Amino acid sequence: MQVRTKVLSLEEELVALRRDFHQYPELGFEEWRTSQRVADYLLACGLEPERRSTTGVVAELRGSMPGPTLLLRADMDALPVQEENDLPYRSANPGKMHACGHDGHTAMLLVAAKVLSGLRAGLCGKIVFVFQPNEENEGALPMIEDGLLCDHPADACMGMHLWPALPTGVVGLWTGPVMAGMFQFSLTIRGKGGHTGYPQQAVDPVLCASNVVQALQMIQTRELDPLEPTILMIGKVQGGTASNIIPDLVVLEGTARYLHKDDANALENVRQRMERIVAAVCQAHRAGYELAVLSSHRAVVNDAALAEMVRPAALQVVGDDAKIVRSPATVGEDFSEFSSRVPSVFFLLGSGNESVGARYPHHHPRFNIDEAALRLGVELHVRAALSYLGAPA
Repeated sequence: MQVRTKVLSLEEELVALRRDFHQYPELGFEEWRTSQRVADYLLACGLEPERRSTTGVVAELRGSMPGPTLLLRADMDALPVQEENDLPYRSANPGKMHACGHDGHTAMLLVAAKVLSGLRAGLCGKIVFVFQPNEENEGALPMIEDGLLCDHPADACMGMHLWPALPTGVVGLWTGPVMAGMFQFSLTIRGKGGHTGYPQQAVDPVLCASNVVQALQMIQTRELDPLEPTILMIGKVQGGTASNIIPDLVVLEGTARYLHKDDANALENVRQRMERIVAAVCQAHRAGYELAVLSSHRAVVNDAALAEMVRPAALQVVGDDAKIVRSPATVGEDFSEFSSRVPSVFFLLGSGNESVGARYPHHHPRFNIDEAALRLGVELHVRAALSYLGAPA
């Protein structure tokens, strides 16, 4: 049976899976129901799922002939967002929502596993299906540290992300940087509390924090190459208890991101510049500080040869070379833990469609996808895998 015909025959099942995951979202490393559903489905496909890193699931499909090993990865976790969509399958878990498309990623890879399992007789090599927990807070590294790539050594890795900024039927595929390298940081500025009527008796961490926020901007506008873009943003400012009290401390949290070919020192370079500026500003204000990096990962960089090899498979799916586009993103993606170790390719799959309300960005409480994109994602997984393993598609 042709790949597209088989995928279309499973479309109702595919949509039902996605809606089920959407209705019961779970946060990182809490994906107990999701991972059980994933394991049960893989078992029904004739595979032998294994648990990894608390809620991760891995299954290996062995072809009938020797060949390379391909790792296909999907993420399963939801976000701490209260859903505002009025849908029959809206989140049933208060304060939790699939606002990043991971419900679709999981469903697409499951159905792709089913299709590929039916084609195992023609496969040359192995496919490792990885269902990763906690992508939003870096769940890939724990899986790798837990021995994933040692027990299932891969010759190549592939991943995919639903992308409402691109219309359904468009695929983002190119060589080089795809998603940003980044680190999250926390900066605590310590002053001396007091009464706002006697500011001379205090050390005001609020004023110091406001100067730090402004001063940090010169890193990206004055100190770094504008052709290698870096973004440094403060997303959280917390301090004080009342309008007439100078607080003891203010806490700032933010991210630094870069989108250029990965350099092992790129983020450390930014961190050192931050340290220099923060230290100088705090000294001028007579304040103390603690700067901590909470988490970090490199940029996702597509292997040139692998990206070019699977491009014909993407063309088979979308049918028009103009629908394969370059669309780099400055959001982070911990698929970089795979792409920094193994030749990899990461696709963006258009899922935007104004007519079905799929127009809101990732992490928005009204985020949704055009479910017509799901079957394209399954077909892309399958054709890319068959292309890499040298099997007819």
